[in-house]
Amino acid sequence: MQNLSRRSFIAGGSFAAAALLAACTAERTADYYGDVSGGEGALIGVSMPTKNLERWSRDGENLKRLLEDLGYTVELQFADNKVEQQNSQIQTMINKSPAVIVVGSIDGSALGPVLQSAAGLGIKIIAYDRLIRDTEAVDYYVTFDNYNVGAMQGQYIVDALDLENASGPFNFEPFAGSPDDNNARFFFEGAWDVLSPYIESGKLVCPSGKMPSSVDDWQSIGIQAWSNTTAQSEMENRLNSFYSSTTRVDVVLSPNDAIALGVGQALASAGYNDDNWPVLTGQDADQANVANIVKGRQSMTVFKDTRLLGERCATMVDQIARGQEVEVNDTESYDNGQLVVPSYLLDPVTVDADNVQEVLVDSGYYTAAEVGL
Repeated sequence: MQNLSRRSFIAGGSFAAAALLAACTAERTADYYGDVSGGEGALIGVSMPTKNLERWSRDGENLKRLLEDLGYTVELQFADNKVEQQNSQIQTMINKSPAVIVVGSIDGSALGPVLQSAAGLGIKIIAYDRLIRDTEAVDYYVTFDNYNVGAMQGQYIVDALDLENASGPFNFEPFAGSPDDNNARFFFEGAWDVLSPYIESGKLVCPSGKMPSSVDDWQSIGIQAWSNTTAQSEMENRLNSFYSSTTRVDVVLSPNDAIALGVGQALASAGYNDDNWPVLTGQDADQANVANIVKGRQSMTVFKDTRLLGERCATMVDQIARGQEVEVNDTESYDNGQLVVPSYLLDPVTVDADNVQEVLVDSGYYTAAEVGL
């Protein structure tokens, strides 16, 4: 498929009072602990949003191992999807004077004050897969091409329904990711740009009325914390209110696998089966979802090989700690409201039943038994 251009997302926020407090904290911490040191053996902090989603647990442990293999001491923390807990954990890391802190944020706009205190000590910050917004205290961003993730989901729907040639209409239910996750807009915007011509022509219709009026309205269908239980409840409500034995869902845009899992559970409870299962998208290649793809209960997922993401992040940490130039490949796309963050973007891959073996099993990401092959 064609590689569609990325879009910048600018968000604003004000944390002036908290930032002042954080600055004072940084000054006291600097006085007590002295200078931050880098190089092999240095302390590296890793803050991940939750251990409850498979991908974050996998990412955190993988990055810790990679950094330890490079000779670094690593403090890894998971914040249970609680913003205050993540702030507290990062502050505890700062108090130990790490050379670098890698942050997979829960709320990208809630970390400015605590990260400003890190900046005051010369601690470098890498935003990991989720952009940290509304602060200058972020040095680098490592992620996948998030706009293209959504575009790949949209293009899969176009191809699966043959929207170029089919007359339609097809009943379409869209979902978006967590409203506090900067990536969620990129995912939705990528899919929207591909699908909007078919929405405007009437080939895709939304019986529930949950179609956003524009990209800017994406949060109206956002699923907080990417919760599969919230997604299941929302899909059940739509099915019970707007569908029947004669009005069926043809396609569901799910931005990730957790939401797809909840949607799939709602569909199964409503009696959907192999004969009328709708096109259902996803992202992350979680094990349960890949098994569903093999069984025909999910159409596709976008695989972001977090092994490569971890390797790139570890390389960037090592370059920072050794005082070397940090390699990036994008200096335009990710404006966080205060600065354009130098980024390294990796390419995602569409996975469906036709290439599960090649992409996920042959590469060693899963065994055949783990995904039901």
